[in-house]
Amino acid sequence: MTEAPFLPPGLTVLERGWLSANNIVFASAADDAEGAAVVDTGYVTHSEQTLALIAQTLQGQPLARILNTHLHSDHCGGNAALQAAYPQLQTWIAPGQADDVRSWNEAALSYQPTGQECPRFAVTGVLQPGTSVRLSGRDWQIHAAPGHDPHSVILFEPDSRTLISADALWENGFGVVFPEIEGLQAFDEVAATLDCIEQLKPLTIIPGHGSVFSDVDAALTIARKRLDGFVQSPLRHASYAAKVLLKYKLLEWQQISLQDLGLWLQKTPYFGVLHQRYFGDQTPAQWQQSLVDSLVASKAASLQPREGQSALLLNL
Repeated sequence: MTEAPFLPPGLTVLERGWLSANNIVFASAADDAEGAAVVDTGYVTHSEQTLALIAQTLQGQPLARILNTHLHSDHCGGNAALQAAYPQLQTWIAPGQADDVRSWNEAALSYQPTGQECPRFAVTGVLQPGTSVRLSGRDWQIHAAPGHDPHSVILFEPDSRTLISADALWENGFGVVFPEIEGLQAFDEVAATLDCIEQLKPLTIIPGHGSVFSDVDAALTIARKRLDGFVQSPLRHASYAAKVLLKYKLLEWQQISLQDLGLWLQKTPYFGVLHQRYFGDQTPAQWQQSLVDSLVASKAASLQPREGQSALLLNL
């Protein structure tokens, strides 16, 4: 939980790690008729903890609004649980996928392609870029931030120059550029979003994952260097994406047998696409082994015997 003097009054950042995105909680201000709000709600397996943390932060105020910067499972997996706990809750999402939510198209919403989970939730309306939303008595500008996700938005409060950057910019990079996995060119959109952030001149950034930070120039330099590397070598980005998706799922599992891992990789569409497009010179078994070896070499995971076969365990 982050309550720092450089953040606007009424705003609390619940730093959640990597399985769940950070939750940004806004208490209701005296002149705020729309009520308390949370930006992004974490992953489904953390829903109970999300409810408890938000209730503790609001200290008796009812939660009135959810705002989702985008609809990846780690940013909206708590929506359904919060809607059940607060029946009058409104849910506002980035534009572009409202119809997919209403019809619950898990393929279009990325849950089926990534092999991730997200309970069905209802949507009230969309956060339209070029407009603003009032949170804790301040007007936050809504800006489009395509790249990591084509529908993502970021929120900027100009008086304090505070930016909620979602996965468009972290202190040490940015999120996987998912459209590139699908064969859609999106690195230019990442560059344009980084330019937008630079033009806003934020003093403080609340990222989708990781701690609040203020060295914006350094973060942009790191992000642009990483982006240049991906542009020069799309294979490098594909390898990064595969390892991130696997490590993310391992955060949920904590451990899995290599046999069950192979079955999951076979039925998870993004891995099939990545393998076919970038790693077709390897058999599926060889590619699985290379992914496991990479995680073990980076010390993100370890291999241990379990019931006569090897299991991949997350290193915490």
